[in-house]
Amino acid sequence: MFKTIADPADCEVRSAIWFLNTNIVKQAEIHSQLVEINAENVMTDRMVRKWVRQFNDGCTNVHDEARSGRPSVVNVGLVAKVNEKIRENKQFTIRMLCDELPQISKTVLHENVTNRLNFRKR
Repeated sequence: MFKTIADPADCEVRSAIWFLNTNIVKQAEIHSQLVEINAENVMTDRMVRKWVRQFNDGCTNVHDEARSGRPSVVNVGLVAKVNEKIRENKQFTIRMLCDELPQISKTVLHENVTNRLNFRKR
């Protein structure tokens, strides 16, 4: 029995697809496992197939590509707020940060936390 993940970041779901595809799991089974662990609305079967095709074609990036449109919300103030929330609770989750900072998307928070953690490891 798996523990469900209520609201995973897009890059986490894509990482799972990449991993399962690398281990030669069929596309339908990948989708079934995602639904079982992440709830039904995680990603459609069609999107799983799209990502499997992209990974099979050599794509290795699980993060969203930069594109024109809405400007980035990442700034010094955001980074300071995220750092403050993390210092307040070392056992934080991305979901908890989303609840504290609702104006910022889960994906942006996840990327900023990941970047912060990777920077600290250097």
